[in-house]
Amino acid sequence: MIELFNTILYEPLFNGLIYLYHVIPGKDIGIAIILLTLAIKIILFFPSLSAIKSQKALQETQPKLEALKKKYKNDKEELGRQLMKFYKENKVSPFSSCLPLLIQLPILLALYQVFLNGLITDPTTGLLVPNQLNHLYGYLKDIYSNTPIHSMFLGFVDMAKSKNIILAVIAGALQFWQGKMMVTMKPAIKTAGSKDEDRAASINRQMIYFMPVITVIFGYQFPAGLTLYWIVSTLFTIVQQYYFFRKRNSNPNPNSTLPSIPTTNENPR
Repeated sequence: MIELFNTILYEPLFNGLIYLYHVIPGKDIGIAIILLTLAIKIILFFPSLSAIKSQKALQETQPKLEALKKKYKNDKEELGRQLMKFYKENKVSPFSSCLPLLIQLPILLALYQVFLNGLITDPTTGLLVPNQLNHLYGYLKDIYSNTPIHSMFLGFVDMAKSKNIILAVIAGALQFWQGKMMVTMKPAIKTAGSKDEDRAASINRQMIYFMPVITVIFGYQFPAGLTLYWIVSTLFTIVQQYYFFRKRNSNPNPNSTLPSIPTTNENPR
C-alpha cells in the first residue's frame, strides 16, 4: 500500500514541487510551494465547493433536525423514517459533506508528506537525502543528485526549519477567519429541540476558537514549508467560501424555506 501511495500520489506531487522550484527564476522553494498548493486547490475546487455547500445546508437545517429528534425521541423507527423524509424533501444528507472530503483526503495526505519530508537535505552538502532523491524522476534526479536544494523563501524564511511563530500565527488567524465565515446566525429559539440546539451552537462556537489554537501549535512545530502550505490552502478556501456565499446571496432560492415541524409532545402514533 505504501508503494502504491508513493507511486500514484507522493511522487507526482514531489516531482511537481521540485520541477516548479527548478523552473522558477531565482529557484525559490516557497514560491514553488505556493504554486503547487494553488494548482491542487484549483483541481479540487469543485469537490471542495460541494463540501462547503453541503456543510452550510446541514447547518441551516440543524434546528429542524433537532426538533424532529426531540419529537420522536421515544420512537426510533419513526424517527428514522422522518429523518429520511426530511433529507429527501430538503435535498441534504449527513454524508454529503463527507464524500468530497474523502475524495480529497489521499491527495491532501500526500501533499502533507511532500511538504513535511520533501525538503529533507544533508546539512553539510544541501543535497536531498537518498531516501527523497530516489523519488525523483529522470532528469530531475540526475540534476539534484549533485545540485543543492535551497530551502529559503524570499531569501530569509527557511522552509525546512520549524518553530516559525509568525507563519504559525498567520495560519491560526486564517483558520479563525474561515471558521467564522461558516457560522450561521443563530435563529430565535422556537423548536422543541431548542436545548439541544443550544448545546450544538455552543460546541460550534468553541470549535471556532479551539481550531485556530491547535493550528498555531502544530504550525509552530511543523517545518515552515508545511505551515506555508496550510496558510495558502486556508486562504484559498476563504476565497472559495466568499465566492459561494456571495453567489448564494445574490441568487436567493425562494423555495429554500424549510417546512415547519410541529412541536407538540404528543405521541406521533
